[in-house]
Amino acid sequence: MSIVLKWKRLHTDFKLPAKATTGSAGLDMIACIDGPVTIQPGHRATISLGCAVQIPEGHAMLVLPRSGLALKEGITVLNSPGLIDSDYRGEVKAIVINHGSEWYTVRPLDKICQVVIVQLPEVNNALVDELDSTDRGQGGFGSTGKT
Repeated sequence: MSIVLKWKRLHTDFKLPAKATTGSAGLDMIACIDGPVTIQPGHRATISLGCAVQIPEGHAMLVLPRSGLALKEGITVLNSPGLIDSDYRGEVKAIVINHGSEWYTVRPLDKICQVVIVQLPEVNNALVDELDSTDRGQGGFGSTGKT
């Protein structure tokens, strides 16, 4: 299955997102900013991705962290995953947070996040008196053990 994403350039540096490898699930997005943005540890910033996008109805876009940036620098997407609905036509941005111990500078054209498109099922709600039982039942956080 293939879909078409329609992208509108809002910043001169915007480049169409691309997969880093043929097996990549996400499309890398770059920071389309006019100058460096420095984020101190424990703080967050909104980074422009320089575009608006038209996502086909029945789909959504998830904004996700880049694993290498998260591991090496402690930089991640704060509301991960960020959710972009198919009817949104505004500028696409990433909310990033610095969980690292050092100040981090996002520079123009840095790969800052990745996006993945997901297909959404039609959802119908039903109010019931009881739910089907499972072996886990109401066991919550940590109830399934460590291994």
